Amino acid sequence: MAQKELQFKLFRYNEGDEAPRYETYPVTVDENTTVLIALMHIRRDQDPSLMLRHSCHHASCGTCAMVINGQEQLACVVRAMELGTETVLVEPLRNIPVVSDLVVDMVNFYGRLNPADRPYIRQSEFLAESATPDGIELYTRFENCIECGACVSACPIMGTDENYYGPAALAAAWRVVEEPRGRDPQDALDWVDNEKGCWRCHVAYECTEVCPTGVDPGGKIMSLRGELTRQKFRNLFDFGRR
Repeated sequence: MAQKELQFKLFRYNEGDEAPRYETYPVTVDENTTVLIALMHIRRDQDPSLMLRHSCHHASCGTCAMVINGQEQLACVVRAMELGTETVLVEPLRNIPVVSDLVVDMVNFYGRLNPADRPYIRQSEFLAESATPDGIELYTRFENCIECGACVSACPIMGTDENYYGPAALAAAWRVVEEPRGRDPQDALDWVDNEKGCWRCHVAYECTEVCPTGVDPGGKIMSLRGELTRQKFRNLFDFGRR
């Protein structure tokens, strides 16, 4: 199997540093070496201080979302040689606070996605008769969104407006409208019908472009707008008939 040495230019930052910096590490890769595997080799063989987050290694958990050569991707499925560059630039997700190196703080992301007054990460109704493992109170259904944060990183509005709900939360709200399963769709629509919700989007569709699981957050935001617009026109029509 053919091998090649690539240079991995990594974003480095730790709390207390005056400013972020970039450090470059050579890694010999083959056609099956993913960016995540290369990063793990760097941490094991060259720099154990490198901080990164990973778990499943097959694009199910979303924890290894990073900006690779300028685009949000899951490091576990991106083959380094297929990028076609001698230097692979790896940076943390944008628009999310950096904790250390390639690790970002997802607290606010989950807060938007799962607000206390109307949580959009919903408990699973499947296999109610099954028993959960020790230490786990219940199963949670994540549906097709894997909560990786790539859409938030790519969104141009998230970088300028900290009050914007963001594409992940808005797509989750539309899922309630599509498939209520006991929830009130109108409540979800009322929640997004403001200047921080679906009307703040600039329709760049960058979120849809980078979504690794085909959620199409941009399309979902447009669906919210469409449904709200239909409601407003119906209300105007009904008012005019009085």
